[in-house]
Amino acid sequence: MSNESLKSGFVAILGRPNVGKSTLMNQLVGQKIAITANKPQTTRSRIRAIYTDEERGQIVFLDTPGIHKAKNKLGEFMMDQVKKAESDSDLILWLVEPETTIGAGDKRIAERLSGVGIPVILVINKTDTIAHDEVLPVIAAWQDLIPYAEVVPLSARSGDNCDVLIEQIYKYLPYGPMYYDADEVTDQPMRAIVAEVIREKSLHALRDEVPHGIAVVIDEMKQRKDIYDISATIVCERETHKGIIIGKGGSMLKKIGTNARYEIEQMLETKVNLKLFVKVRENWRDSDMLLKNFGYGEQE
Repeated sequence: MSNESLKSGFVAILGRPNVGKSTLMNQLVGQKIAITANKPQTTRSRIRAIYTDEERGQIVFLDTPGIHKAKNKLGEFMMDQVKKAESDSDLILWLVEPETTIGAGDKRIAERLSGVGIPVILVINKTDTIAHDEVLPVIAAWQDLIPYAEVVPLSARSGDNCDVLIEQIYKYLPYGPMYYDADEVTDQPMRAIVAEVIREKSLHALRDEVPHGIAVVIDEMKQRKDIYDISATIVCERETHKGIIIGKGGSMLKKIGTNARYEIEQMLETKVNLKLFVKVRENWRDSDMLLKNFGYGEQE
């Protein structure tokens, strides 16, 4: 297939927190690239996932943090990632939930997208949570708000109608050669993916007040024969949080470590020796230096 017939481009996935952006991206590329959790601010950086169809071309998805009002420097960094994804893209997927009453946050996003100058596809996610006859009224409500966008209802969790979304995306992409090799699914370095897996398992295990204030740093990652030695530090903001993360007799840290190790072993397809540590760095989310150290600095 010649380059002249291929289409390739960048597609930003935007929306409020917890609408299923990372779940959709993982579903579309057919494997887990971005971590998911039922908590806001799970995604903190732009994460690229690559969908390749050698007959049609390549879609580079940019998963982004949920759009929210920034309360600290980490929040500002996250919203900056959204702006950069918008400006770097050929197409925007705006993900929403299947509601007929549209909130102020989504109205602000609609206003923002009306001036971006690139095509927008409105993706109504979680159609598996409503009755079939409720889908049309939901589409009608959103079309009134954003008449310039095509609408695709789907379920990112089950994959229902995701093939229709892929068809619509290719319609809008420019002709051109692929940006990545056909077998690549992300440009994330393995250390970053491992850190995110550990953070995901922490999000799943910990109480609501702790997860916002944690970061994960990979201190060492070495391969010897048929085993990986990985040591990582979970950084939190308060001594009380440190106690919760470690748990009674180390039980919580052990649970996080066991769950993370299992998934990392599946990913690396080898045994993993994982050691976790916990450190307190007060107010790290408002420190430029610590944000950069923990991987939330400027990205190219």
